[in-house]
Amino acid sequence: MDQDIMQKFEEQARRLEEIHRSVEKTRKYFLWTLIISVVVIILPLIGLMFMIPQFLGTLQLGL
Repeated sequence: MDQDIMQKFEEQARRLEEIHRSVEKTRKYFLWTLIISVVVIILPLIGLMFMIPQFLGTLQLGL
């Protein structure tokens, strides 16, 4: 009986470790998705905040 319970505990520990590895991979995937989203969306918007006034100033000088 004790041997059977110990075997089940070891099996659960092994499966729990597999789940932990899977969760860590998923967490890293979401982290990189967030970083790439910021680079692709937020940084160009910040750049536009500086470029639009400069562009409008150039247009006014040309008129």
